[in-house]
Amino acid sequence: MNPTSKIALVTGAGSGIGRAVALGLLSDGWTVVLAGRRVEPLQALAAQAESQGQAALAVATDVTQPESVQALFDSIEQHFGRLDLLFNNAGVNAPAMPMDELPLEKWFSVLNTNVTGVFLCARAAFGLMRRQSPQGGRIINNGSISAHTPRPFTAPYTASKHAVSGITKSLALDGRAYNIVASQIDIGNALTELSERMTRGVLQANGSTAAEPMMDAQHVADAVRHIAAMPLSANVLNMTVMASHMPFVGRG
Repeated sequence: MNPTSKIALVTGAGSGIGRAVALGLLSDGWTVVLAGRRVEPLQALAAQAESQGQAALAVATDVTQPESVQALFDSIEQHFGRLDLLFNNAGVNAPAMPMDELPLEKWFSVLNTNVTGVFLCARAAFGLMRRQSPQGGRIINNGSISAHTPRPFTAPYTASKHAVSGITKSLALDGRAYNIVASQIDIGNALTELSERMTRGVLQANGSTAAEPMMDAQHVADAVRHIAAMPLSANVLNMTVMASHMPFVGRG
C-alpha cells in the first residue's frame, strides 16, 4: 500500500457504479477499500488494481449488519489509520408493483440497505474522521432522481432515497465542527447490469411503457472524482447526473 496516498472506501464496489467509481479513484492515485457482499468480484478488482501498481483492499461486507460494518471500519483503521473519502453507494431496489401487492420483506430489504446501510457506513466514517489526525474527510452518498420525484410503483426505493437526502443534509450540518464534508449525487439512468432492462422499456407515469435513454456509468465516476478532488474547504452539496433526454424534467 502507498503510505502517502489518501484512503477511500467504496461500498457496492463489485459491479456497476461502485466498480466504475473505484476504478476512477484508483487511477487518480487513491488507495481504495472495496466493500460488498460478494467477495469474488472485489478480489478480482483488487488484483487488477495491484497488477497496475495501484493499491486496493477487498473486504466482504453486508452494510445492513452493524457488526459487518464495524468489522469493515476496524479493518480500515488497522490497515491505514484513517479514512479520507467514503462513497456510500451500496443499494437495492424492489419490483415495480402496486404497494398493496408488494411483499413486506421487499420493503424492509430496500430500507435496510438504502437507509440503514447508508446510515451505518456514514456513522462509522463520521466517527473515524472525527478521531483521526488531521481531522476530517468527505462522505458522498449515492442518491437518485427518485429523491426528487417517483416512478410508478416505486414507493420503497423513492422513500429510501428521500431518506438519503435527509442523512446527507444532517451530515453536512453536523460535520462542520469536525471538517467532515458531505455530498449527494442524484443519478438518472446510468447504464449498468441492473439498469440495462430500462433500454427495453420502463413503465411511465401515463401508463405507457417506453425505452429510456441511458448514459455511461463513467460519467458518474467522473462526477465523484471531481468532488473527491476538491479541498475540504469547498463542496458540491447536491449534484444531479443524468441522461440528457430521459423523462425527468417536465412531463416526460
